Amino acid sequence: MPELPEVQTVANHIKPFVIGKYVLSIDPIWGKVLDNFHQGDIKGRNKILDVTRRAKFIVINFENFLIAVHLRMTGKLYVLEGNDIPKHTSAIMEFESGEKLIFEDTRKFGRIYKYDDLELINEKHGPEPLEDDFTGDWLLTNLKSKKRNIKALLLDQSFLSGLGNIYVDESLWASNIHPNSISCYIPKKKIILLHKNIREILRESIKQLGTTFISFTFLNGQSGNYSNELKIFGKQGESCMKCSNTIEKIKVAGRGTHVCRKCQKTHTN
Repeated sequence: MPELPEVQTVANHIKPFVIGKYVLSIDPIWGKVLDNFHQGDIKGRNKILDVTRRAKFIVINFENFLIAVHLRMTGKLYVLEGNDIPKHTSAIMEFESGEKLIFEDTRKFGRIYKYDDLELINEKHGPEPLEDDFTGDWLLTNLKSKKRNIKALLLDQSFLSGLGNIYVDESLWASNIHPNSISCYIPKKKIILLHKNIREILRESIKQLGTTFISFTFLNGQSGNYSNELKIFGKQGESCMKCSNTIEKIKVAGRGTHVCRKCQKTHTN
């Protein structure tokens, strides 16, 4: 599933193509793609003011409402080049200019939402890890106040927005924290290091246009380059770059999880 860097990459790349253009309709090709509204709810000429990201949503801002697109597993959002509608298209945003913004989704898990503002999304999501309010002190206080599995907690979008399996595994490895650690028992110095690593890894991945691992592409098929920088995710059976121990793949919080048992200490008491 695309995580924060991949969603940011898509938002960054469609933004210059759609800012200032007028949308006439959003046409659902697959019936369930419009989650909380109907095709007829978009009326008249609606000017796109901005394209941003909140959590794992691409947010298309209009004057009186916003459209939030969640890519889920295999969703892709891009401006169509040419006239041939792709086979797995779930929805089409029609512009007054005749151009089209395509939401393509092979597995059909992706959804499009319409809201008056970001309030409902904000209520369900924690802070953004690249914003100023996500500080080392915030992470320290909020990990120490909870007795939860650290991987499950970092994946919880109501706790912290945008992280998924790839960047949680990478951040925990970089911080020498085993994903089965309990949040309140992790030492302060490791929590501060974790804060630093989360931000650095996300920023670098955005620079590299995200991670293409299985299906993520953007802008008519371009791939992200951060897959070349991954240190532990997808590396099971290979040697750890820090200690040469064999990287294992285990199950944590119901997710396939990559770990070096030698480097990553488990903090459970």
